[in-house]
Amino acid sequence: MIKNYLKIAWRNLLKNKLFSSINVFGLSVGMTCCMLLLLYILSEVSFDKHQEHVDELYLVRSENVRFGGDKMDNPRAPSPYAQALKQEFPEVEQVSRAWLNFLEGKTLFKVQESGKTVRSIFETKGYHVDSTFFNLFSYHFTEGDPSTALSDPHSVVLSEDVASKLFGTVSALNKTVNIGGTDGNAENFKVTGVYRDESARSHIDARYFLPMTSGWVGNYLRQPDQNFSNNNMFYTYIRVKPGTDPEKFNQKLPAFVEKYAGKDTKAAGYKKHMTLLAVKDIHLFNKIAEIATPTTSATYLYVLASIALFTLLIACINFMNLATARSAKRAAEVGIRKVMGAGKQGLIGQFLGESMVLTFLALIFAVVSVILFLPIFNQLSDKNLLVSDLFKPEIVVAFILLALLTGLLSGSYPAFYLSVFNPLDVIKGKFVNSVSAVTLRRGLVVFQFVISIGLVVATMVIQGQIRFMRDQPLGFTKDQQIAIPLRSEQARKSYYSLRNEILQSNQVTGASGTSYYPGIKNPQDMSLYRGDQSVNEAAAVKTNYVAPDFMKTMGFEMAAGRMLSAEFPGDTNHKMVVNEATIKKFGIPLDKAIGSKLYFDIDNGKNQGIEIVGVVKDFHFADLRQAIEPYALLPHFANDFNYIITHVNGEDVGKVLSFLEGKWKSMVPDEPFSYSFLDEDFQRNYTADARTSRIVNSFTIISILISCLGLFGLAAFAAQQRIKEIGVRKVLGASIGSIVTLLSGDFIKLVAISIIVATPITWYVMDKWLQDFAYKIEIEWWMFGLAGALAVVIAILTVSTQAIKAALTNPVKSLKSE
Repeated sequence: MIKNYLKIAWRNLLKNKLFSSINVFGLSVGMTCCMLLLLYILSEVSFDKHQEHVDELYLVRSENVRFGGDKMDNPRAPSPYAQALKQEFPEVEQVSRAWLNFLEGKTLFKVQESGKTVRSIFETKGYHVDSTFFNLFSYHFTEGDPSTALSDPHSVVLSEDVASKLFGTVSALNKTVNIGGTDGNAENFKVTGVYRDESARSHIDARYFLPMTSGWVGNYLRQPDQNFSNNNMFYTYIRVKPGTDPEKFNQKLPAFVEKYAGKDTKAAGYKKHMTLLAVKDIHLFNKIAEIATPTTSATYLYVLASIALFTLLIACINFMNLATARSAKRAAEVGIRKVMGAGKQGLIGQFLGESMVLTFLALIFAVVSVILFLPIFNQLSDKNLLVSDLFKPEIVVAFILLALLTGLLSGSYPAFYLSVFNPLDVIKGKFVNSVSAVTLRRGLVVFQFVISIGLVVATMVIQGQIRFMRDQPLGFTKDQQIAIPLRSEQARKSYYSLRNEILQSNQVTGASGTSYYPGIKNPQDMSLYRGDQSVNEAAAVKTNYVAPDFMKTMGFEMAAGRMLSAEFPGDTNHKMVVNEATIKKFGIPLDKAIGSKLYFDIDNGKNQGIEIVGVVKDFHFADLRQAIEPYALLPHFANDFNYIITHVNGEDVGKVLSFLEGKWKSMVPDEPFSYSFLDEDFQRNYTADARTSRIVNSFTIISILISCLGLFGLAAFAAQQRIKEIGVRKVLGASIGSIVTLLSGDFIKLVAISIIVATPITWYVMDKWLQDFAYKIEIEWWMFGLAGALAVVIAILTVSTQAIKAALTNPVKSLKSE
């Protein structure tokens, strides 16, 4: 019987080539979209799932609550917590800290082999970890032993890619690398391990690992004044014993914090609340925007899953609409089958079988399409999904289940609808499409266009927000600013000489040193308070140490007072320039700000205070998701800057870069020249939003295409059904325009209803999305008007092709049988 079902299904497919092609193409496109997004979602939810002890791994995070009410959710903690947790709780099997170098964005690696020139590269994403790190986290070592790899303070573990850059195809094990900057203090390290890159699967996207006892952080940890309140800069991971209940463990943490940190945190003016966060949940924990690497919102994955589901639903709706629309042609077949003894179950099986044949044919096309379009999708989504991922057992099962679900979903209504026809009515020619079937088809068309219109509006809102963030004045000169990192002691010592040489170019209008610059992460802050306040009323103020001419180079605008300047040597003695948000936070009027002092506690006592010599107009030092917060610029005259910011005034930037590289090589010959453009660095903060925009744009076009296919099929069927009516109207003098209007009118009404339904739903969803941004656009009425007009135009163009074809048909051909 199944063989008979398949044979009849295949014959029907060949007999009705247009409708079969529309169905197979629409389903294959819908399934392709669904598969690609499924691969993306599975990649996102699989982060850290490969860890051998994943169910026992936790990050200890904290919420710091100032007595003034300010709260900060922090994934990091002071250094002593790790050992204290191990000592206090028998449930803790092992602990490890991880420190990501916030002082520098890049680290210099140099290899000097006998008889060869020095090989040097800049590397990023280096982590200092305790020697126990690989007892918690699973890394596949291709060289070395993970259990002992970091036992030596001068050892380094490299990813395969870094090892290949430094040593080529030969073994890197036991080779010597000189590591500069604050990571390695220009000391030599022995390679004790090489591992496969795990950045696509782990929230710790490390390129290399160093011992916690090395570099700047090692020197810091050897200082005697470690406590439980200051320097919250260590990711603290614990591995608990199997069976440990994290909720019960969390209940013990308040007493632990009070015992070890109560005195220190109270003196610092805040309370600390600690909880465990499962490592397997970190990547989807977007309450904290970044935990070692940027987190992803689970809501974002729900949105992608919804887009995948809706795209597939649109394709299924096309199938159902065309199948029920063609029910009159299948009615006689059903009637004869029933007269010949076919039961309801047999008919349902027949029509579901036809649906399955079409669906699995679409599945074959979809798999081929996924393989072909995966590289393009990787560019859209900033992923590195592989074709081999398609053939993992869980993916194959998921795709087969998807095909079965699609076949059942798209074929269920036609099957049940067609199987209940009364054979006597059909044979007598009394059968017509029921009101319920027509209503369902119209409802499904409305549903399709609600989704399409919603996606068009979402595209406009997302694109508008991205343009707004790109074009919004930031409060400083962001264009033509080149950031040159200083990553070694030699580069830092060359700062003044290099700056003076750079300023020799007539295309350079300014060059200045800074610890950080707008658009990149700045981890430095101070807890400040007014003279009439106590430390319990302190507020966090972001700080940046800069050269005297930095503000001028950046083009900041002053609201009061003056900029920091080399003309005022006294600026080195507790002076600063703050932004407007700072004086608002402390309730200081602008006309009284100059000369005011803010204080911080040092060695459990109030310092002499830092005098405000200028107030700069608020500027965006972080992306536009975040409201502008208190910020202070402090003078720094020593040669200890992380960057030189160079402002270029000229169109030939390439010539300037060649000039800068020449000056760099003459003063820092052993290091490669590196640079970035400040405006591009700032825009990198919106990478996730740009990715969202690309994905939504692409799937909007696809959903509209599939909707048009369904509309095209229905219009063709409607024209075919009314061919004799059209012939009569033409004989009676109807014009082509009136016939086109007649056939198009019903579909235009459905699109109009779709606009009405889509408007409030889409407005609500996109307004929720915009809530993530402190500075955002308004959703304008014209966006819905434009999306609606676009939908109407698309519907008219799609339907009118069939309507015009029907209107141009010779009435003699359509009426000769009457």
